[in-house]
Amino acid sequence: MSKANPSLVGAVMDQVHAALLAVEHRPVVIGLCGAQGSGKTTLAEAVIAACTGEGLRCAGLSIDDIYLTRGAREELARTVHPLLATRGVPGTHDVTLGQEVMDALARGEAAALPRFDKAQDDRAARADWPRAPEGCEVLIFEGWCVGAVPQREADLAAPVNALEEREDGDGRWRRYVNAALAGSYAALFARLDRLVLLAAPGFEVVHGWRLEQERDLARSAASGAAVMDEAGIARFISHYERLTRYILQEMPARADLVIQMDEQRHPISIRTNQSA
Repeated sequence: MSKANPSLVGAVMDQVHAALLAVEHRPVVIGLCGAQGSGKTTLAEAVIAACTGEGLRCAGLSIDDIYLTRGAREELARTVHPLLATRGVPGTHDVTLGQEVMDALARGEAAALPRFDKAQDDRAARADWPRAPEGCEVLIFEGWCVGAVPQREADLAAPVNALEEREDGDGRWRRYVNAALAGSYAALFARLDRLVLLAAPGFEVVHGWRLEQERDLARSAASGAAVMDEAGIARFISHYERLTRYILQEMPARADLVIQMDEQRHPISIRTNQSA
């Protein structure tokens, strides 16, 4: 998705306007959830542009930008579970950093917005972080698991793929991830004023979508930066499979806006949940 669909931008802007009317605090926080490669970053950028066009002070933050540093994840891999070396799942983000950014924005400050260098698999230098505008009115917070909730304990028993079966046979990794969702992530996601879901037709499309992302990364990455081949991508997205499937199952009933997409990332339907 190189350009956001205008109808999607309009639907999200409706949520922005509703949030601005419904709550007194600023910025309003619009959560945008979608599987890897679903186009949420492109949509977020288009919504930010639309907000700016209306004279609203706006900023964007991805949950990917608050990943723990590579060193911190390597420490988790040594002390908790080897699978935590791979960025992505709850438990591999610096949730405190995300809260601090939102706190600074709530105080009206021109806060620095963290950035993560995926090609280097580490946090970008602080000198390279952009700044949100002072008095920010709208924050678009996007990410593949933004707004996710934990699964029931009983649902963690059986592995969902070969990665879990071979490398998390006792379920220790997935229980750690689930506990993170129930803890610090729940507090972070409680700050959302509206939740938007870009709903993929199923997890099966994610490999192709993520492959496109990796090819884009390879074209834009600095010389010598590591990018994944197809086998590496298949293993990488296996870390995301459990929660992605669960999000697609349970989130549509409670998101404020659900955008159902086809395999080509075209919207099939756009639905608001009045009871969300």
